[in-house]
Amino acid sequence: MGEDKGTLCVTGGTGYVASWLIKLLLHQGYSVHTTVRADPGNKRDLSFLSSLPGADEKLKIFTADLDRPDSFDAAIKGCKGVLHVAAPVDFPAKDPEAVVTQRSINGSLGILKSCLRSKTVKRVVYTSSIAAVYNNIHNKDVEMMDESYWSDVDCIRETLDPSESSYAISKTLTEKTMSEFAAQHGLDLVTVIPPMVLGPFICPKMHGTVRATLAPILGNKGDYHFLINAAMVHVDDLSRALIFLLEHPEAKGRYNCSSDTVTIQQVVEILSTSHPEFRIAESVGEAKGPKLPGLSSKKLMDLGFKFKYGVKDMYEGAIQSCKEKGLLE
Repeated sequence: MGEDKGTLCVTGGTGYVASWLIKLLLHQGYSVHTTVRADPGNKRDLSFLSSLPGADEKLKIFTADLDRPDSFDAAIKGCKGVLHVAAPVDFPAKDPEAVVTQRSINGSLGILKSCLRSKTVKRVVYTSSIAAVYNNIHNKDVEMMDESYWSDVDCIRETLDPSESSYAISKTLTEKTMSEFAAQHGLDLVTVIPPMVLGPFICPKMHGTVRATLAPILGNKGDYHFLINAAMVHVDDLSRALIFLLEHPEAKGRYNCSSDTVTIQQVVEILSTSHPEFRIAESVGEAKGPKLPGLSSKKLMDLGFKFKYGVKDMYEGAIQSCKEKGLLE
């Protein structure tokens, strides 16, 4: 580990991306404040965070919740940057669309207000989603999208299943609202837009995107359509991009973060070749749905960022972590 690079706050520390991000930040010499949801019975095991190298000296865990925006004040106090990764839902959403969206917006605005009150935060990096980009009737004939594309809420409601639409709407409206607030108050906000995130994980549970990308192995027919033409990024590349954009003095606005676009046939080929021990469901070839555009990461790469991992690496890391945690037979 290098010299102390200052203190950063990572929201949603128990999540797939956030926990991996914390691991990288500690390794790079940052001190980290992270937030987790309240656990009245102290039943949640946070040892996967507290046992990380450097965590004893440089990781502090705070209780905060998007339902109580001011609860982030303590975690953000004294930090020079905030990486807002927390989201109010994972697939499928149990709460109504309006509840999910308002909770996400209120919580995210509350975090930005905490940043302003801190007087120390120099930049906020928000993790949005491809869901805030590709759901638009004007995207149908587009093969690759840059950061100028925005999802349309009416289009989301018309084209997506309710279990997916509330997440897409909340991500779209939250990002727009945060961008407007930051501009009005002179707060330096950068947004990162990842597609499906895959790779190893240190959190105890299998994240929704990992489950969806492993659908050919798991036999989850309801997730096959995600892979018809899927933009992907390795969790480590995404985490490095978040840090890169926090640190880069010229970073501004939105940045797509996708290294590859892969078809479901290519996924099946990768899995069949690398992991013949798994039986690929025959119904995978019957997957139906729209061919979604890919995400262009030209803006990010033009700034100097380089991806390290390919699709095979993503699947290898995810499968290995699943096996180690007993999540795959």
